[in-house]
Amino acid sequence: MVSPPPHGMNRYRASVSYDGGPFHGFAENPDVETVAGKLRESLEKIIGHEIHLTCAGRTDAGVHAEGQVISFDAETFDIEKIERSLNKLCAPFITVRDLQKTDDLFSARFSATCRTYRYRILNDDYPDPFSHRFAWYIQTQLDLDGMHRAAQAVVGEHDFSSFCRKASILVDGKEKEVSLIREVISITVKNEGPFVEIWVTATSFCHQMVRSIVGTLVAIGKGRLNKSDVSSIISKKDRNSAGPVAPPQGLTLMEVGY
Repeated sequence: MVSPPPHGMNRYRASVSYDGGPFHGFAENPDVETVAGKLRESLEKIIGHEIHLTCAGRTDAGVHAEGQVISFDAETFDIEKIERSLNKLCAPFITVRDLQKTDDLFSARFSATCRTYRYRILNDDYPDPFSHRFAWYIQTQLDLDGMHRAAQAVVGEHDFSSFCRKASILVDGKEKEVSLIREVISITVKNEGPFVEIWVTATSFCHQMVRSIVGTLVAIGKGRLNKSDVSSIISKKDRNSAGPVAPPQGLTLMEVGY
């Protein structure tokens, strides 16, 4: 249930891009710099009152975003002036654009219908000093057709326990495991010059899900796993059955659908 803004306040939304390298993830964490922490502190400094941010997807440390979406409540302000000031304070690693007043019941998280991530792999004979912050370098030539065909097994609604870190919540003082059932809408593996790009769209993702899928597909691309193994890995619901977690720097949250 999404509550409307407090009396006298409006709800705002914005698109956010960031280089996740310098940050310890999106979500605020004591004693370390995070994307949410930088945004909140900057907004509070400009607007002059406490801000609570909601985001579409809490990216991990080192993961980037081109199309992250945030929402927050604030007193009426000059949007263009606040956007300019916010970008000055958050530069060079965070950019805020398309700041606008939105519907009172809009939530960057709960109003979202899907999220799209892209994972980039530099698959070349030589590393590239200008892309190492945004791609996983793999010298071994990958079987892209085999990876793409194997990837189709994750499309649909499945229990992704084999690809996600288990999580729990407290219910009536007792720990209860969070469901890891998710629906993947599409996944593609394609070549873009020296880069391999893996695009995944799902209604939502669990922790490290995309990076675990990528690590498994890379194992298939190297011939270490069979193309038919993905369905078996899903059915086992065992994290040890899947490939390794791909490093964070290749992952970018590209778009959120509403």
